[in-house]
Amino acid sequence: MVLRLDSSSADFASAFEQFISKDRDGGADVSAVVREVINKIRADGMDALAELTQKFDGFALCEANLKITDAEIEIAEKQCRAEDLKALDFAADRIRSYHLKQLPKDERYTDDMGVTLGWRWNAVDAAGLYAPGGRAAYPSSVLMNAIPAQVAGVGRLALVTPAPGGEMNPLVLAAAKRAGITEIYRIGGAQAIAALAYGAGPIAPVDVIVGPGNAYVAEAKRQVFGKVGIDSIAGPSEILVVADGQNEPAWIAADLLSQAEHDPSSQSILITDDAQFADRVSNAVDEQIAESERKEITAAAWHDNSAIIVVGTLDEAPAIVDRIAPEHLELAIEAPEELLTKIRHAGAIFMGRYTPEAVGDYVAGPDHVLPTVHSARYASGLSVLDFMKRTSIIGCDADALARIGPAAATLADAEGLPSHANSVRVRLK
Repeated sequence: MVLRLDSSSADFASAFEQFISKDRDGGADVSAVVREVINKIRADGMDALAELTQKFDGFALCEANLKITDAEIEIAEKQCRAEDLKALDFAADRIRSYHLKQLPKDERYTDDMGVTLGWRWNAVDAAGLYAPGGRAAYPSSVLMNAIPAQVAGVGRLALVTPAPGGEMNPLVLAAAKRAGITEIYRIGGAQAIAALAYGAGPIAPVDVIVGPGNAYVAEAKRQVFGKVGIDSIAGPSEILVVADGQNEPAWIAADLLSQAEHDPSSQSILITDDAQFADRVSNAVDEQIAESERKEITAAAWHDNSAIIVVGTLDEAPAIVDRIAPEHLELAIEAPEELLTKIRHAGAIFMGRYTPEAVGDYVAGPDHVLPTVHSARYASGLSVLDFMKRTSIIGCDADALARIGPAAATLADAEGLPSHANSVRVRLK
């Protein structure tokens, strides 16, 4: 039975904190294993990559078959159903349109001291994109990782994705073609992240690595950060649904299970002000789990990591939402705008009864690579800005330096840096 919490209970605060503090990754420390993998790639390059791919993916990797060829992509595309390709095109167009609106603008102005100031945005030269494999292949993740980079103006996109037995999902390759990816490598895991960061064989190092993966991939991204930029350290999937009793219970149950089916460590939470509705949703979840093709995964996620929280009124919901800072937040209520203004922390917010989280995973437009495990308190979903950096611009003529230079020299003196001060004063004489 799923955990049930009631905000009116005397022990609610402590029970709630215990619930959201639970380690859903099982507490396994993979840092030492990942460090060894990264060191092997740094030391032995392609040889290590081949050894580790054989070990983990059962595939005899070599330089000749490391990269997917254009011919393989064309063959893969012909294996895809026409309706699937049409849906990919539809999604790609919407994702690209949304991210084009995120492009930042350069700025240049002269302030009242006569100093020219501003900033300029440039894309990184190369981005590494990780697309999950293993339990399932996700062509949607290829689009969501690559299109923002493409829109940002990144010149080189390198995709890595696990290929058990050397086989690739045809729809993943079709998605990569639509996203403008010219380098696709059949490697995954921590070794793929290390290869992107440090290079291995024909794989040249990149500047930024993005995309979700398992615990080993997340830890590898953590360890190579600094050598390269990363988007975030992704944790298990999660969804929080705020719903009143006017919803159809089966709809809300399906929304909760849409994330539970990702992995046994996923989390689904319902907040409602209607205890009887909570019962109906719980029953609907059990019925849908029983019929699910991913029954074992969804059942584990629902029973081990999830909860139903009953509140006195939905006015209590924003504080609870902000404490959880969920990856996905659905506001399945009559007037979602009223709660929206009171909520600060969520990766993506889905408004109203007819906006299931799944539309955001595929076709809405915003990126589905989102902050997890409370990190929406300080982080955002993937965007064009993850592939760009801002450079400040400063310019003085003699008059402008005469106005602001003396204060700079004074502060340099105060910090005991005489050469700093002198570099200003020699120009003031």
